[in-house]
Amino acid sequence: MRYKDILTYPNINIKEALKKFNEIGEKLLIVVDENGQLLGTITDGDIRRYILSTGKIEGTIENVYNKNPKFIYSYETKEKAKKIMLENKIEVLPIVNEQKKVIDFIVWTDLFEENFDSYLLNDYVPQKIELPVVIMAGGKGTRLDPFTKVLPKPLLPLKDKTIIEHIIDSFKRFGFYIFILILNYKAKLVEAYFNSINKDYLLNFIYEEDFYGTAGSLYLLKDVNSDCFFLSNCDVLTKINYLEVLQTHKDLKADFTTVTSIKHYKVPYGVVETGKNNLVKKINEKPEIVFQVNTGVYLINKEILKLVPEKEYLDMPDLINMLIKNNYKVLAYPINESDYFDTGQWEEYKKTLKILEGI
Repeated sequence: MRYKDILTYPNINIKEALKKFNEIGEKLLIVVDENGQLLGTITDGDIRRYILSTGKIEGTIENVYNKNPKFIYSYETKEKAKKIMLENKIEVLPIVNEQKKVIDFIVWTDLFEENFDSYLLNDYVPQKIELPVVIMAGGKGTRLDPFTKVLPKPLLPLKDKTIIEHIIDSFKRFGFYIFILILNYKAKLVEAYFNSINKDYLLNFIYEEDFYGTAGSLYLLKDVNSDCFFLSNCDVLTKINYLEVLQTHKDLKADFTTVTSIKHYKVPYGVVETGKNNLVKKINEKPEIVFQVNTGVYLINKEILKLVPEKEYLDMPDLINMLIKNNYKVLAYPINESDYFDTGQWEEYKKTLKILEGI
């Protein structure tokens, strides 16, 4: 990637910045003026905090980006760069000339063998986190027919592991080690698989008596030994820091947190805007809209389980609307589009497989 690809300007809007994160595959952009002089940096975390505090995706990055960035002059050594990156826990470091014009950048992997995320985890993850992770693994997976006629969706392979093991690993790396699988369709196959492999985590199975929707089986968790728990669908992979989700949930005193993905969608038509008497005011040719979608990953306070009826069908959107109606605090925790994969449909499954294989 050329250094110019990572540059941006303070007057671009937040939606454009999010789109650029997806395009370049980095989590930081370098903000410069019209002459290319360094003004600051902006990360996806900066944008997330802005959205969490304002509830908006509109506006420019002017009041969002970090105006006191760390950087290195072109004549300084790699050892100096290492020191700055280690002390400040930053993954990307701008390189400037004597006039503070950006001429290049250094990424963590240029200087260190260890993965940046692994370095952060070694720094602050506790030995074990007692909070359980519940995975809804009982669906029929009809979008993945005909494979799911033979194998249950949780056991479909992604590279050298099953889908559900990738999900478990994504939580394990943050210190979570207690997992509960809610099973139904081909439950014995899932249980037999996990009983046949070595595990360095605790795993319990709960059986759904019937198909109760995406939220109906939560009543089975009424005896869970925790004030809150993570819940994940078994076809969702995310690249997020679950500890940050947990901390945000606690800091904002949420009752229910849903992880959302910020999606960009270009309407393939000219959109007609009308006014009084349906007279046309203007036409927007193929506009792009940006919105948050539900990923299927949640952090739930145990208290809300009392609202879930026993042995009745209930989908998650209905539960969330019920919580809002009853004045519970429901929080959306946004992540970028490139950090979310829905492997429950074939096109996304194949896309995720290519990413894992480095294609």
